[in-house]
Order: sequence, then C-alpha cells, then structure tokens
Amino acid sequence: MAAYIPDEKITAIKNASDIVDIVSETVSLRRAGRNLLGLCPFHAEKTPSFTVSPDKQIFYCFGCGAGGNVFSFLMKHSGLTFPEVARSLAGRYGIDLPTRNLSPHEKKKLTERETILTLNGDAVSFYQGCLLSEERGKQAKGYLLKRGMTRKTIDEFKIGFAPEGWDSLVSHFRSRRKPVEMALQAGLIVSRKKGEGHYDRFRNRIIFPIFNGQSQTVGFGGRVMDDALPKYLNSPDTPVYNKSRSMYGLNRARQKCRETQAVYVVEGYFDLLSMHQFGIENTVATLGTSLTADHVQILKGFVGEGGKAVLVYDSDLAGIKAAQRSVAVFQKGLLEARIMVLPKGHDPDSFLMAHGPDDFLEVAGQSMGMIPFMVESAVEKHGLSIDGKVRIVNDLKSAILAIGDPVARSLRVKHLAERIGVDETVLLQKIKRTAQSPAKASWLKGRPGMVNAPEPSPIRGKTYRLERQMVAMMLQFPEMIADIKRRRLMDHFTDPVLAEIGRGILDHFTTIDSDIAGLVSRWDDPEKKAVIARLSLTDEHWDRDGCMNLMSQFESSIRRRDKVLLNRIEAAEKSGDVTLLATLLREKQQQARKTMEKQSGVNH
Repeated sequence: MAAYIPDEKITAIKNASDIVDIVSETVSLRRAGRNLLGLCPFHAEKTPSFTVSPDKQIFYCFGCGAGGNVFSFLMKHSGLTFPEVARSLAGRYGIDLPTRNLSPHEKKKLTERETILTLNGDAVSFYQGCLLSEERGKQAKGYLLKRGMTRKTIDEFKIGFAPEGWDSLVSHFRSRRKPVEMALQAGLIVSRKKGEGHYDRFRNRIIFPIFNGQSQTVGFGGRVMDDALPKYLNSPDTPVYNKSRSMYGLNRARQKCRETQAVYVVEGYFDLLSMHQFGIENTVATLGTSLTADHVQILKGFVGEGGKAVLVYDSDLAGIKAAQRSVAVFQKGLLEARIMVLPKGHDPDSFLMAHGPDDFLEVAGQSMGMIPFMVESAVEKHGLSIDGKVRIVNDLKSAILAIGDPVARSLRVKHLAERIGVDETVLLQKIKRTAQSPAKASWLKGRPGMVNAPEPSPIRGKTYRLERQMVAMMLQFPEMIADIKRRRLMDHFTDPVLAEIGRGILDHFTTIDSDIAGLVSRWDDPEKKAVIARLSLTDEHWDRDGCMNLMSQFESSIRRRDKVLLNRIEAAEKSGDVTLLATLLREKQQQARKTMEKQSGVNH
C-alpha cells in the first residue's frame, strides 16, 4: 500500500505527525512516567492498559494486543486504508502528495471518500444559503426562532434548509459540474424509480449537518416543520457515514467531555442544540438509532477513566424502553451510565426552555444507575404481588447477569432481593440457572467475566522467551545491535515472526537513533506491528552488563539445543529406530542449511 506514495513523503508525514495529538482526539490520556495511559478504544476495559509513547511515537494496548504507529492507529480506529490515512495526515500537516502514479482505478478508489466529503461540504453551503435566503428561508428561519434557536447556534452548527422542490440540490450540483453519481453515493440524492434522473433526498426540511471528530461533514439529518411523516430523515450509511459509529454534536462536545469526565446523551437534534445553547456543552445525540457498542467505546474514550454517561430520556414509555435497551450495551462497554428521566410531558429541549439549566442539572444530580433504574421501572410496571415479583425477576435477570464485576453483581442481587422481598439465595439460584442455559450463554458472549472468555495463549518455551527478550533489548537498547550482528545471534532464532522482526531491526537501525515508528511501517501485518509496539514498551531496565548477560544466555541455549538434538540422534541410532533417525538427521541438515543461508546473506 505504501508504494502508492513515495517513501520520502511517508517519512515526512511520520515525522510531522504527533501520535499523542491524534490519539487524544478520541482517547482521554493521562501521564504515567514517560508514557501516557488511557482506556483502550478497541475493547472494553475498566483499568487503562492503552499506552502511548511520545518518545517512540507508538501505541500498544496490553489488554487486547493492538499496537503500532500513528498510521496503524488511524487505520484501525477509522477503518481507513493506508493511502487514505497518509493523505489525511498529509492534508492536516500541509504536506503535498503526488497522485500521478496512481492507476485510474486506484485513484478513483483513493479519492472516493474525499469526493463525498467535498460534496457534503458543498451541500452544507447550499442548505445554509437557502436558509439565509429572504425568499426561500423565511418560513424555516421563523420555525427555528420559534423553537428558541439563536443566530449564534444556527451558525455554529451550520443549520440549513432544504427547499421544497424535487431537484434543487441536483440542479445546484449540475450547474457547478459536480459528479451527480457521487452525490448519489453520498446519500444526498436518490435515483428515480421510474425513468432516468435523480431527485433530492431532503426536501422542505430543516437540515442538521452531522460532523465526524475532525469536523468534516459525513451526513445529514432533516426535520419537517409540520406534522408530516417521517418527522426525521437521516442520511443512509455511506463510505464516510455509519450511524452506529456517528453521533450528533460529537465534534463540539469533545473538549467539555474531557474537562468534566461526563457526557449527556440525548435523542434529538433540538434537544442537543438546547443543551449546548444553555451551556451544557458536554452533550451528544443519537441519530435515529439505539446506542451501540461502538457508541459506548467512543464515549468512553472521551470521558476517560472514571468518567460517566448520563442518558437523558423522555418520561414516556418509549423513553423508558430506550433506557432499558441501553443497559446491556453499557454493561458490555464498561462505562458507568446513569438514567435521567425528565418530568412528565418534557423532553430536554422543552424542560430547559421552561426551567433553565440550573433545574436541569439538579434533576441530573438525582439520576439513577442503570440497574436501580430498571428495578424501579419493573416495580412500577408489575407491582409487588406474587406474580409481579416473578415478572420483575424475569425482566432483570439478564441485565444482572451481564454485570462483569462479580462483587457488583452480588450487590445488585442483594439490592433487588431487599427491594422486592425475595430471598437472596433463591434469586442467585435463578440467575445461575439462566447463565447455564444455551440461549443465555449466547447472549452473554463477549461480556467481561462471563462465559466464552478468550482461550489462554499457548505456553511458550524458554527459547521463545529468550528470543522475545532479545528483540525487546534490540528495540530498547539499540547500542547492542552491532554486537548481535557480530555474534550472528539472529541466525539461530526459531520463531519466524520474531526472526523477521529481528532482521528488520538489523536493517533499519543503522545508528543508535532507534526510529520505532519508522520500523513499524516496514510491515502491513498488524501482528508484527503489535509485537514491535509491545516489546518496545515493556518495562525493562537495560544496561550493557545486562545485555551481555542476556546474549550469553541465548548462546548457551543454542548450544543446549544442539546438544539435545545430537543426543536424540545418538539414542535413535542405538535403539535402531530408522524412521526417527532419518527425521532427526533431516532436522539437523535443515538447521545447518538455514544457518549457512543466513550467513551468506540469502535471507537478508
């Protein structure tokens, strides 16, 4: 992939990029010695194991094993290809990239996302122009003012208006010779079912641009100004927009989320705009979909270790059901969440308009944890009759079972038992039976502390551990690389991954200036990138004496290996086991051939 962009440009991008700046946009980091720690954005965890090294310009998660340099992080986090990440970083740091060497197909694929983002930006300007137009935007401006929106809010969130006609945006794009087919792929227009041509997806609606973390427009939401249905219409999923990973207002909420270590999650565009307008800027909104595991991981990265999410729901039945659906997602994502149910008849927008932010924050301070909220909701729904208690337990058993921390789970069981007057032992038995059922085992897949825990890694022998230490030493104390070359120690590595990385280090580190981030770029394989990152960040304290001692141990292990093989050959000869003898002799010959090939430079 890197062949599409000259090596000197890749090096320039790598040198200009700061991995701490890039990672900090989505992960809340804190200082831990020379490195920075945060909650991993790639898996659920309570204790930070995601490590970023400003010195080495790499990251590694000691929990899930993800690791690499700034390119690796953006590729994994954003789902982009290497050329896309390189071009994005080049644009960010003002580095010009040539594209003339790309084939037409490669160039089309590479620029597809950029074209869609450009079209989305053009659409934002078009919709804003329509809103500000005296003729086209009069009704829409009146509607927004009636909803309490200020001109400042309208400008900051780039709110616009899609006019009533069927092809206003289509005509706008054609008049400017924009690629209509790409506008179709961007979800801005729709193909006519009968005949040729296209029409605008959004018509006679207030338009809310949806931005990603880099403040690029990835999609749109549109709301009618009357009782027409559907009330809300959102962009479909596109190459730049995925509703399960996108949230409204995320780009503007990020800084306040980090400062407060809290985020409010609301359901509607106007709810979010009111929250921000009243100074509660650590607020995001879902986009016509339930909260997903991806949403929770993104929010967890924003609020950091010990942070929390407050889910703000209407007091109606739909709001309560939405809160209940979120329980399992937050339990799995290991982010503390509280439920805030507003007084009857209110949503966040109407409550703030009527009562102001102080009263809102007072109600937020009384919000309940997710399980206590579900307990109270179930009690209110079913009552405390005998049948009601049975239904309450059935409603709650899965949510309680999803709690990964066994202490927290036990405390929740105790609370439920006391609240509904059921013996705690009986409740525990009921929940254990649920955990043992095949259906529930499937439901719990992947939840921390529950069934289907990952299989432990195979136990490695002493030789493998020594080889890992040797590679770690080379990465962390490159002054010893000349000695390793002179003693030809790499010729005796048995693990193919470590051997390849070791040879790469010998080629790459021409001086004691160890460019780890550059070394990572030598491979496309995520496994090798992660191994390098991990071994670079292991907590070792190297000095020359310790390094010499390790090399001596490694040479001793080589001699022992050779001696063991010779003893096995001698034993096979004495026992007359011709088949085993032939196998061992072939092994000895292969070892000798590999050593000769390495020494002659065939494999270098």
